Amino acid sequence: MNVTAKRVNRGFTLFELALAITGGLAVAAISLTLVNQQLSFMKIFGAQTFLTEEAPLINMHVGRMVGKAERFRLHASVADALSGSNPTTSGAPVLVMNFRLPDGSIRASILSFEDRGSGKALYYYLVPVSGSLGTPQWFVTKQARNITFAVENGILRMTLTGPNGEVITYSGTMGQ
Repeated sequence: MNVTAKRVNRGFTLFELALAITGGLAVAAISLTLVNQQLSFMKIFGAQTFLTEEAPLINMHVGRMVGKAERFRLHASVADALSGSNPTTSGAPVLVMNFRLPDGSIRASILSFEDRGSGKALYYYLVPVSGSLGTPQWFVTKQARNITFAVENGILRMTLTGPNGEVITYSGTMGQ
């Protein structure tokens, strides 16, 4: 009986290995490109979040308060606002608003962009009838890098500087 041994190939040729490595590198390159594109998109989206979400909310809250105010003053500090000294018309981080209550009395509140130890934020204070000012009732935003108030031709302007240097100016007047 003639037994012929067949040779069995149990490996890959050099061409097959090169083809597999090239395919793997192509998939890796495409994946890396997609990841870089997604990271770039997330960076752009994160930069615009302040403009599209936070700034309109700040404008809404401040606009409603200013619209209901009977009068307002600008000051360089909360201490100046409480004492009524050194009012200014531009570049002020503190806005004092006076509101007429239903009984005819006047009540004041303060919006102040300041650092209270945990970073700068726009804080809202309700000025007490007697006693010290105390801590703010709430904050409007902690995302803005800077907020200033100015009065130009009788119109209140609030300029917001966002976390990425974007600048937005809102204008408004008191309610009549």
